[in-house]
Amino acid sequence: MQFCLNTSTIKPQPLLKKIEFAGTAGYDGIELWLNDIYDHIGRGGEVSDVETALADHGLIVPSVIAIRQWGEAEGWEYELVRDEARRRFALGARLGAPYIVATPPLEMEQQDHLPERYRDLLQIGREEGIRPTFEYISFFKSVYNLADAWRIVLETDDEDATLILDAFHNWNSNSTLDDLRAIPVEKISHYHIDDAHPDKAPTQQKDPDRVMLGEGQIDLAAEIAVLKEKGYDKTMSLELFNAELWGEDPLEVITLGLERMKQLWNDD
Repeated sequence: MQFCLNTSTIKPQPLLKKIEFAGTAGYDGIELWLNDIYDHIGRGGEVSDVETALADHGLIVPSVIAIRQWGEAEGWEYELVRDEARRRFALGARLGAPYIVATPPLEMEQQDHLPERYRDLLQIGREEGIRPTFEYISFFKSVYNLADAWRIVLETDDEDATLILDAFHNWNSNSTLDDLRAIPVEKISHYHIDDAHPDKAPTQQKDPDRVMLGEGQIDLAAEIAVLKEKGYDKTMSLELFNAELWGEDPLEVITLGLERMKQLWNDD
């Protein structure tokens, strides 16, 4: 298992500091948000700065985040989304990421068209050297649970179609361990690990409600046991969006997160 940091965990930090902190804390990899890279370039930086920082700290990039609007745009707007997808895919591939996260629609409840749209993204990915991986979001109106997400990946009927897992979204959508068991290990691209606010019910939480591992309601040990049972041993990222944690020392936060990830994974 390679332990990675999703940079949302220390979101207010500048991009190159995020990479530095991840390397200093001892992470194997870092999951980058492409908007951070766009911002870095907008402030006069270069993509080569990011490549150099990753190399200096010996960090892999398990995936980059994200491509959006591909599930709801129509007509000429969809063509614009395809153009943006190609740019983002090329950038992710340049940084060595095998995957880019494909986020479902926020408001649109319709799902029937998503396999065809996802198949379109997969073809662009083959041309650019990266694989879009399908994401489900527990507080979105479209694809918010694991079973629906897996059904869409199946209906896409493409050998490159995969699913990115997330402990918070599983719990917050009342997805089950049996839902997780149904997914072949080769169809899992990456795993986001996080915990849920201790005082709020499932289906009622959103990104800012995520808390440090071991301080919430999710039975992370049970979920990891299923992943091990399936033979999953690729990559996982600590992914938190907690404003209180953003106000703390970033190195201390991610060092604790890494310790708890490793403890969860290594405890049988």
